[in-house]
Amino acid sequence: MSWSAQQYSLFERQRTRPVHDLLAAVPRDDVELAVDLGCGPGNSTAVLQAHAPQARVIGIDSSEDMLRAARERLPQVTFQLADIQHWQAERAPQLILANASLQWLPDHAQLYPRLLAQLAPGGWLAIQTPDNLQEPAHRLAREVAAAGPWAAQIGEVRHAERHSAQAYYDILGAHASELDIWRTTYFHVLDNAAAVVEWFKSTALLPFLQPLEVEQQAAFLERYQAAIAEAYPAQADARVLLPFPRLFLVARR
Repeated sequence: MSWSAQQYSLFERQRTRPVHDLLAAVPRDDVELAVDLGCGPGNSTAVLQAHAPQARVIGIDSSEDMLRAARERLPQVTFQLADIQHWQAERAPQLILANASLQWLPDHAQLYPRLLAQLAPGGWLAIQTPDNLQEPAHRLAREVAAAGPWAAQIGEVRHAERHSAQAYYDILGAHASELDIWRTTYFHVLDNAAAVVEWFKSTALLPFLQPLEVEQQAAFLERYQAAIAEAYPAQADARVLLPFPRLFLVARR
């Protein structure tokens, strides 16, 4: 997919909060090399660097646009273009961070243990993934895609499967010396239903929008926003609450 750093950064403060919560569970001592896997525009990388200021930090992403924004933000950090699904560490890091990136990839039963095995002994794997495929924002995208004149193009679009805390315990329990898993629902206060649409235009809606022509995209978004306005009703002050559940996992090799 084609990623837009500018669109993604519209809600940077809200998107960055989970990485603070994730890294708060990771010891910062003895980290010489840290990798931000799927670094995006560098917002998570900045938090990682602040968490382990003594470490050399490397950011990895598959989007040139994201990396361009990350390099402008953090010129002192090394950023590399790579497919994070097949990434291999040149030198074993003490910390691998994957904040809201691995949910785009399949086969977590193989991927997560492979990442853990790339760490130095005693190193930490810190992962946060959205856990919202059954939330209205996702469900309505699938419904609008299947019901519109674009159904032949995008009616069968599905995001990569995500798993429960129990499933990730089963995947990593035998490989990790320590394992911490938790789930948090953030309630983001957004200006209106249109802001909810803008939020997801940079992430969840991309697989639906990118196969469409410009006119089709506009029509899709119009229908989607109407459905979003019903699913996320305005509060007394006209703003809306966007519940956003996320799953956190910290594993030590």
